[in-house]
Amino acid sequence: MLSAPCCDDRRMCVCPGPRRIGIPVRTSSLPLFSDAMPAPTQLFFPLVRNCELSRIYGTACYCHHKHLCCSPPYIPQNRLRYTPHPAYATFCRPRENWWQYTQGRRYASTPQKFYLTPPQVNSILKANEYSFKVPEFDGKNVSSILGFDSNQLPANAPIEDRRSAATCLQTRGMLLGVFDGHAGCACSQAVSERLFYYIAVSLLPHETLLEIENAVESGRALLPILQWHKHPNDYFSKEASKLYFNSLRTYWQELIDLNTGESADIDVKEALINAFKRLDNDISLEAQVGDPNSFLNYLVLRVAFSGATACVAHVDGVDLHVANTGDSRAMLGVQEEDGSWSAVTLSNDHNAQNERELERLKLEHPKNEAKSVVKQDRLLGLLMPFRAFGDVKFKWSIDLQKRVIESGPDQLNDNEYTKFIPPNYHTPPYLTAEPEVTYHRLRPQDKFLVLATDGLWETMHRQDVVRIVGEYLTGMHHQQPIAVGGYKVTLGQMHGLLTERRAKMSSVFEDQNAATHLIRHAVGNNEFGAVDHERLSKMLSLPEELARMYRDDITIIVVQFNSHVVGAYQNQEQ
Repeated sequence: MLSAPCCDDRRMCVCPGPRRIGIPVRTSSLPLFSDAMPAPTQLFFPLVRNCELSRIYGTACYCHHKHLCCSPPYIPQNRLRYTPHPAYATFCRPRENWWQYTQGRRYASTPQKFYLTPPQVNSILKANEYSFKVPEFDGKNVSSILGFDSNQLPANAPIEDRRSAATCLQTRGMLLGVFDGHAGCACSQAVSERLFYYIAVSLLPHETLLEIENAVESGRALLPILQWHKHPNDYFSKEASKLYFNSLRTYWQELIDLNTGESADIDVKEALINAFKRLDNDISLEAQVGDPNSFLNYLVLRVAFSGATACVAHVDGVDLHVANTGDSRAMLGVQEEDGSWSAVTLSNDHNAQNERELERLKLEHPKNEAKSVVKQDRLLGLLMPFRAFGDVKFKWSIDLQKRVIESGPDQLNDNEYTKFIPPNYHTPPYLTAEPEVTYHRLRPQDKFLVLATDGLWETMHRQDVVRIVGEYLTGMHHQQPIAVGGYKVTLGQMHGLLTERRAKMSSVFEDQNAATHLIRHAVGNNEFGAVDHERLSKMLSLPEELARMYRDDITIIVVQFNSHVVGAYQNQEQ
């Protein structure tokens, strides 16, 4: 197996290397975050079972079409997700001449070309797909959501992305969200399990909160708050359930004390903001207090020292709220009168490309830190997103960090990452989990919503994402003219494109899930915007040590709206 040239995190990578990438590390030098959670799925099981993985590994980097995928382009230093600090750069320095191991097969005199078969490709792409159809009437109101499709494609091992979807049972509406972890998957896992409960509790009226608290006090069964819609691989941490419940109960007790009991309309935007901030505060507090159980003590510390961004949508009738912390995105697909598709962005990236975020950070810290708070487009020269859960290294004081590390388990105290203090660290906190909330009132022309981690948006333009999903949902993808984008296309190439289209039309379309269809395009599109099976096969057959060099984890939720219901809401108010 290849030795890893750098660490396994795109946001927190401390090694120079290709963009957004480090190769996963499997050494004892990173005990805190390596293998923090079991991999949700084994994507290569059909290959291992057929003893084909070695063949794939040996030929995956050979490519007679260099433009397809087999040579990572040179990426300048200023585009890396993380810049090394001199005091820490040697922690995971690449081995000398490591790249020769990945290039060895290229110079074979008789290179063999191996591609995954279409069934093998589909097995990988569909391993984590999930679909849910929403009943038009759920007992309380007519739903404006027809259903949703979701899927994940790992690049990290284990995958650091998470997803969640649930129906609110004590209030109206549905919650859907994607969570992008960094420095491990512990924080994204915890946030994916807990955040929706905090939001649901924030939306509950005073009387319901009292009823739930009285049930806990008397030992009676609790009212269910959420109905989860989860893929079998989307697991919960059973060991931490009691700890998480106690923190949540403390939160609703405080809401009861703060509420006078007077009936008042609950502000969804305020509820979302309070839920995000409170969960992040609880993550921090749990790590500071610790737990007598050594496993839980280590777990809460892993959660706090890793990080996660979150993009969550709350849909209630025609009211759509999107709460975003970090650089995942929410994109609305709108069908115009002429049948074309346009993309409406419902979230803002919280990074150096957002001028308002840069200004916010500078205003929150002294003027003498104006040049150091953001360096090389990173927070303190290190972290790409400017908002995230966890990441206490950017929130706690230096004294608190040292005290928690010294009193923590040996795995924490011996870890170089946790002991590393960011440079120019003078006036924490530098990072917040407070979301930016966007409201949109749904219209009949608003057909779907795409929630996705940055692994998708770094690969595809938003307009292409909306067009591909829109054409897939409406079945129009076979009727559009083939666009070649200015390329010189030979008659043979055009014949091949038309033959491929006819083959798809004559058989059952291979994707029954919109998110899977989008991932297929994100990974396999060629220069003509069509899925190239050769390219897709090569990208999917890369061993995990190399996959992270080419792309990030991709997590997508596609929510389809019921235009008839949305139109009925609109007519009732006119």
